[in-house]
Amino acid sequence: MVFETVIGLEIHAELSTKSKIYCSCSTEFGADVNTQTCPICTGMPGVLPVLNKKVVEYAIMAGLAMNCHITEYGKQDRKNYFYPDLPKAYQTSQYDLPICQKGYLDIEVEGKTRRIGITRIHIEEDAGKLIHDNFRGVSFVDYNRAGVPLIEIVTEPDIRSAEEARVFLEKVKSILEYTGVSDCKMQEGSLRCDINLSVRPLGQKEYGTRTEMKNINSFSAVVRAIGSERKRQISLLTSGQEVVQATRRWDDEKGVSYEMRSKEEAHDYRYFPEPDLVPIVIDSEWVERVKNSLPELPDEKKRRYVEELGLPDYDAAFITASRKLADYFEKVVEFGAPPKVASNWIMGDITKELNDRGIEEIPFAPEYLAKTIGLIEKGVVSTTAAKKIVSALFEEEKDPEVIAREKNLIQNSDESALLELVKQIIADNPKAVEEIRAGKEKAMGFLIGQAMKASRGSANPQIISRLVREQLGM
Repeated sequence: MVFETVIGLEIHAELSTKSKIYCSCSTEFGADVNTQTCPICTGMPGVLPVLNKKVVEYAIMAGLAMNCHITEYGKQDRKNYFYPDLPKAYQTSQYDLPICQKGYLDIEVEGKTRRIGITRIHIEEDAGKLIHDNFRGVSFVDYNRAGVPLIEIVTEPDIRSAEEARVFLEKVKSILEYTGVSDCKMQEGSLRCDINLSVRPLGQKEYGTRTEMKNINSFSAVVRAIGSERKRQISLLTSGQEVVQATRRWDDEKGVSYEMRSKEEAHDYRYFPEPDLVPIVIDSEWVERVKNSLPELPDEKKRRYVEELGLPDYDAAFITASRKLADYFEKVVEFGAPPKVASNWIMGDITKELNDRGIEEIPFAPEYLAKTIGLIEKGVVSTTAAKKIVSALFEEEKDPEVIAREKNLIQNSDESALLELVKQIIADNPKAVEEIRAGKEKAMGFLIGQAMKASRGSANPQIISRLVREQLGM
């Protein structure tokens, strides 16, 4: 029997505000434990929260960027649950009147465009972080994260594979970064994902029983978790067992999930309107101001790169996936580098250096990459030498031409000197000359290689190639 996978995602993104959602405590990551707290975000009795206006604005911005309808009159609700990560025993969220509703994003997978519906985007507060000490059998809690503002992006069950989920998540991350709504630093927990998954026989209309896997914080882990849960559910069904609706925890190191608790429904949380917060009223003028402030989004930028800069679709998609890369690329082009050459360097050597070093930002100015490309075009350095210059720029930011001189990477383009070298190579390799005259082009490469070897790689290969052919009358 062939099974179809049905997936819906719940994406939590911490917002880029300086202060928390209901108080003035800092949201900066990495502070000492429990140093960014106050009576409001720790839920002390009698405190009154005040909604951070920037949180609403960021939610509107995300909604507009994801083709959502913006709710003119909304409210916030108490989501009741007893867990020490929020000491007041409830989370302030939104239930039936979220800020954004009925949106969508189009994704491209295996050459086909798929539209993934977005049910809602709502605001809520993040919870604290529990730290478990298994050795002593106790748990500690850090409330620095409690009250950090979130948006939760909830999709329709429109996703049908792990690859579609990955592509959708990458697009959401890209949009949030472009708009500045979130820094999306997954290693810091700024972007997390819950996976709702079920399987059903292909062609069946009714959904199967779903499970939820919580707080997965990398795209590769999402792909692995979906593959594992799909396999687990199919195995249960084909052996005559039932899938139990539950919340599960994904252990990425072991590659397995564990049941945490039976799956909660809305009534389990006993939602009711938050009595300490006024309704959220969003007029059309506010929406229009936010709409006019939106930057050029990834799809628009990709289209422009293809139509105006002549980049292939693949290059444009790769570069525009990251706002940092796109901004860097545009500045390199502004400094005079041909767009396709600039994209080749960014997709190739630059990305490799970033991955090998485990860093996210290029540590040297775009002007220096453009200047390195210019040195190749002028024949000052070879492409091989330019790669060494780029690697050196990751270690120390300095003028590429200075690096080239310090590392003896300047090409020898003195034709009179190179001509004498070429004549000597031809004289020393009569057999190769005979093979060339007999039509064996491979021998030409051998002669050029010998000349480059004799120059210890310093000769300009274009000049060497031309001189060899001229001397052989070709």
